[in-house]
Amino acid sequence: MTALMLSIVLSVALARGVLRQQMHRPVAHAFVLEFLATFQLCCCTHELQLLSEQEPAHPTWALTLIYFFSLVHGLTLVGTSSNPCGVMMQMMLGGMTPEIGAMRLLAQLIGALCSRYCIGALWSLGLTRYHVSERGFACRNPIQVDLPKAVITEAICSFIFHSALLHFEEVRTKLRIHLLAALITFLVYSGGSLTGAVFNPALALSLHFKCFDEAFLRFFIVYWLAPSLGILLMILTFSFFIPWLHNDHTTNKKE
Repeated sequence: MTALMLSIVLSVALARGVLRQQMHRPVAHAFVLEFLATFQLCCCTHELQLLSEQEPAHPTWALTLIYFFSLVHGLTLVGTSSNPCGVMMQMMLGGMTPEIGAMRLLAQLIGALCSRYCIGALWSLGLTRYHVSERGFACRNPIQVDLPKAVITEAICSFIFHSALLHFEEVRTKLRIHLLAALITFLVYSGGSLTGAVFNPALALSLHFKCFDEAFLRFFIVYWLAPSLGILLMILTFSFFIPWLHNDHTTNKKE
């Protein structure tokens, strides 16, 4: 399983290298990079999810791999977000135009769907005894709590992760990647048993596509609306509420 994930990472790295040499149109270049990044993230997460299901009572190895591949993604997918919530955050903060944002969202959607069918094709080859093609088309509902708790879990995970993403921008790159990888691992450990702690709409669509088909509204609320709500609350908190508190405190001190 680990070998398959590393093969996917190497293949995407090779494709990015070729792309850098051959494609010179900035918009098309950004589209393909976002597609490849989302494709890599989703494929590797499918494998990590499969691995975690084999020994649910001993999650240490799966968590270790989550940390390791979070580092790998952070190092190899520089300049991409692989997450619609990250694009939304940049657009709301004025760091990305709506046109570029829409293009990146489309690339993420296509990458997520392609990864699902690609990983299904790879599993059908029977590379290990755990790889069976039927698994890719079954709905394994990861939501183990009622709807309000599931929404709160995904919203909080999105809030915490993107707050860190925003405030770690000034931290040295190598240290930032380790901090974000550790945070992702912690969030998966904390919320994984409740909703899977996905906090990424594109990734959720790839992992649970069949579930979206069978219970669309529930999964749309938990895995698309809830992370988006977390982003909105994060921006309101750090761009408006905390500055307002600071200004109010400063005014009271002067009085």
